[in-house]
Amino acid sequence: MSGRAHPGGRHDEPARTGRVVILAGPSGSGKSRLAERLSQHCGWPIMRLDDFYHPFDHPGLPRSEALGIVDWDDPRSWDGAAAIAALTDLLVTGGCEAPVYDISTSSVVGRRELSCGEDDLVLAEGIFAAEIIADLRERGLLHSAWCVRHRSIVTFVLRLVRDLSERRKPPLTLIRRGLVLLRAEPGIVAAHVAKGARAGSPRTVERALSSVASQPAGRAVR
Repeated sequence: MSGRAHPGGRHDEPARTGRVVILAGPSGSGKSRLAERLSQHCGWPIMRLDDFYHPFDHPGLPRSEALGIVDWDDPRSWDGAAAIAALTDLLVTGGCEAPVYDISTSSVVGRRELSCGEDDLVLAEGIFAAEIIADLRERGLLHSAWCVRHRSIVTFVLRLVRDLSERRKPPLTLIRRGLVLLRAEPGIVAAHVAKGARAGSPRTVERALSSVASQPAGRAVR
């Protein structure tokens, strides 16, 4: 594949620009399912940004006063620099290695290889995805940024069903966290929009991105 890195770490060509699609939004809003549908329909790779959480023993993790545990909804619990580095490597070389994070144990449990074609968009989804919009835009890597959203009560129910089924944390913790996020959701969406994301339902975002599947990769959605 063209653009692979040389052993010494230099690249034989610069990154193709404008190819990262940010799928941000509140936890449980359907970002992962949307990314899966787009990947299946368009053949685009998915970068799971939630896999870049710090492990539970990382020094200085933020604490939630309301829940009395590590605040995994605080961006400081997440390694944005590593996520940007992996996305850049994927675009420059056509491949990269990403961590596999287990939310139930709050730890990295493996690694996985990602690859992309020269004209592929890269779907970068996660609850902290909006945090890297500005950096990606500055580097010329951003195609478009979206805040996937439902009505708050719908997101609450979808998130709770998912988290309980995956046994992400003890049930009482999940319910308490869900109520905190239910109250915070309007502010979360507003913050993502302020960072440069366009808010829309999963269906709206899917229609917009599917329409550009056959267009040149660098063209952004208007």
